[in-house]
Amino acid sequence: MENELKEQNNKKNNDGANKKSSVVIKIPSYEEVLQSSQQKATPPSLFLPSQTFSQAFSFVKSSEFYAPPPPTTNAATTITAASSSISRESSQLNPPSSTSTSSAAAASSQVAQSRNAILVSHRQKGNPLLKHIRNVRWTFADIVCDYLLGQSSCALYLSLRYHLLHPDYLYYRIRELQKNFKLRVVLCHVDVEDVMKPLLEVTKTALLHDCTLLCGWSLEECGRYLETIKVYENKPADIIQGQMDTDYLSRLTHALTTVRHVNKTDVVTLGTTFGSLSHIMGASMEDLARCPGIGQALV
Repeated sequence: MENELKEQNNKKNNDGANKKSSVVIKIPSYEEVLQSSQQKATPPSLFLPSQTFSQAFSFVKSSEFYAPPPPTTNAATTITAASSSISRESSQLNPPSSTSTSSAAAASSQVAQSRNAILVSHRQKGNPLLKHIRNVRWTFADIVCDYLLGQSSCALYLSLRYHLLHPDYLYYRIRELQKNFKLRVVLCHVDVEDVMKPLLEVTKTALLHDCTLLCGWSLEECGRYLETIKVYENKPADIIQGQMDTDYLSRLTHALTTVRHVNKTDVVTLGTTFGSLSHIMGASMEDLARCPGIGQALV
């Protein structure tokens, strides 16, 4: 039995060895791989590359689908014609709406109102002075000054009570104006009893910086100042200028009546007696005393 088992084991071992020896894997070397890759030639290409685009598509001209291009025209004329046609179509399709015209009219009316109104800075919100501006329209705006009264005129509002607490406030506000306005008004509200020292300081600051000082002892008076400046914005200065007559007698009367106790009757007497102002000035005391109405008292 033992011999039989040994023989069977030997057969199994021999069969396994035969099977193992039959499986052989051959790995090619590096040189063999290079030789095999060089021997494979690339297949011939049917596409022949051309140097230019026209050469590549030259065969299209000989085909039945080819048609010659239309004659060339000026590109600028075609573009202008197309743009004009488009604009005509758009104008026909989209006529000017009433909303756009109404918005433009509203904007123009707002500009006109702003020209006829006093522009008030947002700093003045809550100032009781605004309640007393009744005869002129006013509206808030982003401006440097407190009140914009015209194209070249502005006003700064200052309370003497506030000036006592902040003495440098007026100086810094005037410096912000720079040289942008021809008429710069400092509207001072006198709301304290002892006004000598603070009013002197405000006057010096205004004069040194080419500002016009207007003092009001009430808010109503300050409001009337602003209204008056705005109303007379485009008025000439003839209203406040004195009327001077051009004739000689009127001018002589205006000059001689500045002397005390000389009236218009005396001027007529002196004028008819001596003829001119130079002769009157050169007359002696006796000649003046002989004039009727003059006498020794006036001489």
